[in-house]
Amino acid sequence: MFRIKKLDIFIAKQFGMLFAGTFFISLFVLMMQFLWRYVDDLIGKGLSMEVLGQFFWYMSLMMVPQALPLAILLSSLISFGNLGESSELTAIKSAGISLVQSFRGLIVVSIMIALASFYFQNNVGPSANKHIAQLLVSMKQKSPELEIPEGIFYDGIPQTNLYVEKKDLKTGHLYNIMVYRMTDSYEDQAIILADSGMLQSTADKKHLVLNLWSGEWFENMRSQEMGSSASVPYRRETFAHKHIVLDFDGDFNLTDMAGISNDARTKSIARIRRDKDSLVHVYDSVGESFYKEAQTIYYHEPKLRSSEKKQAVKLAGRKDFNVDSVFNKLPVDQRRFVVNMALSNVQQEVSDLDFKSMITKDGDRLIRLHDIETINKFTLSLICIIFFFIGAPFGAITRKGGLGFPIITSVAVFIIYYILDNTGYRMSRQGDWAIWFGKGLSMAVLIPLAIFFTYKANNDSAVFNADVYKNMLMKMIGLRIKRSIASKEVILNDPDYSKVAEQLKELNGRIADYSKSRRLKSPPNIIKVFFRYHTDHVIENINDRLENVIEDLGNTRNKIILTELGKYPVLAVKAHTRPFDRRWLNILAAVIVPAGIFFYFRMWRFRLRLYRDLRTIVSCNDIIIAEIKHMEERERVAGTIFLEK
Repeated sequence: MFRIKKLDIFIAKQFGMLFAGTFFISLFVLMMQFLWRYVDDLIGKGLSMEVLGQFFWYMSLMMVPQALPLAILLSSLISFGNLGESSELTAIKSAGISLVQSFRGLIVVSIMIALASFYFQNNVGPSANKHIAQLLVSMKQKSPELEIPEGIFYDGIPQTNLYVEKKDLKTGHLYNIMVYRMTDSYEDQAIILADSGMLQSTADKKHLVLNLWSGEWFENMRSQEMGSSASVPYRRETFAHKHIVLDFDGDFNLTDMAGISNDARTKSIARIRRDKDSLVHVYDSVGESFYKEAQTIYYHEPKLRSSEKKQAVKLAGRKDFNVDSVFNKLPVDQRRFVVNMALSNVQQEVSDLDFKSMITKDGDRLIRLHDIETINKFTLSLICIIFFFIGAPFGAITRKGGLGFPIITSVAVFIIYYILDNTGYRMSRQGDWAIWFGKGLSMAVLIPLAIFFTYKANNDSAVFNADVYKNMLMKMIGLRIKRSIASKEVILNDPDYSKVAEQLKELNGRIADYSKSRRLKSPPNIIKVFFRYHTDHVIENINDRLENVIEDLGNTRNKIILTELGKYPVLAVKAHTRPFDRRWLNILAAVIVPAGIFFYFRMWRFRLRLYRDLRTIVSCNDIIIAEIKHMEERERVAGTIFLEK
């Protein structure tokens, strides 16, 4: 039976406080990202605070389902990163509680958040999407405040294009003005040129007053009543001052929601299913009618009697039957006429089928969007749980809390998810991918990643331990770890210096014999390296004896000996004999020429390094042996003086 334990409450409190903060941060970031997409529709529109408040409110509601997964990822990563960094996670494991058991409280919390996200998407989200879409359409249709640019045509005024070469921001004067006005049609347009002018709006913001000075008015007087008469009235007027009133609605009016009724994002699952059935029924009917029409017009089968059909089949089965024989018997003019007629019919059929395909493609796209949105409501909720099983184990593995590393990791994971999900959405929307494949692409990548992280974290794997990779890289490149030996404050047993000196002398002899027999300075034999290598037990034995001596001398108080101990190199006892321990890997490295060349010269480098290391060891041995002799001599002199006294 599931019981709430103090550990679950402790972890849930830490997670809850972080989740609340990261949720609002994530929501703010996503809102800013959405806002930058439509910032051009907001600036210069003269929108009231009420309209802007509605816009930001519905935008925040719309972004909640996307902010929840990112908040769970970031807060779970920081929570378990903090626990690992402060060694609390180690204390939890030492008490016999596994990592998965410490997850159980937050697993329940994540499932509850996922269910809340699904409810939000199915009930609150569609209404928010509907209102935000209505506001965006209304903002785009609203006439902007008159921020007339310089040097380009401005089309923000209905039925008017305005060009201003230069303007004075202090006085509001416009210079070198060109106005194109369109009224009933393109035929009765007017062109107005002026040296200067001013543009102001009326108090009710329903009209604009354009005052022009020193200009000309060109207008075509053609009207619809005159038809296509060749004699067209034309008017040209020169003026010193002109007062023009332009229609300009500066108020904000909400558009009708009928235009966004087919948007699947504004519907719940029940309504999506209902509307999808209606769409399928309608477009199936349209497709069936197009098919019958094509059969009747383009693929018409003539009605033949049974005797005529038998005769046609018999005629077609003859070897000397040729369809082109009838065409070849026609005169040249008739053949050209037949070809042109056939080409015209084909072009007409192609254009007609292209037009009909546009209608059916729109229907298919609407149906796909409804299916995508249905799946999206489930996947966006499921990603909350998946992100928890990525963030919490990753934080437990890395054991890094705070806001630096977790934020970078969370952003990287979220970007991967966003790219995969957005790519799948676009390809599914276009019909290039199957819907289940496009919307399941991100799940197929992140679920194995979550399982891998959870497994590694539960087994205390060092897969993300930077020191492991650092040592592996140093070993692969050939960088060595420096030996560090410090004097001990408490020494229980002093080393047996006489015995150590004998061991070092023996090591010097073995090293001399080894250097003569191995010829380390010469290049290695390729056959022995990659195909017939043998383990070098001699150098392994020398290394073991040297490490024992170093460990024994680590208890000395002599500073000279301690200094020399720090100079001993750390020997690589295998790298000079073969690239890998496994034989088949060595053979494979030899077959792959670039890799074989790299490993051959790497091993030659290790042979030269071993030669230098052995000389360094002999030099250090000689110094330590000499120092031991001096120590023994000083002790003997001190003993003689003591006996004489």
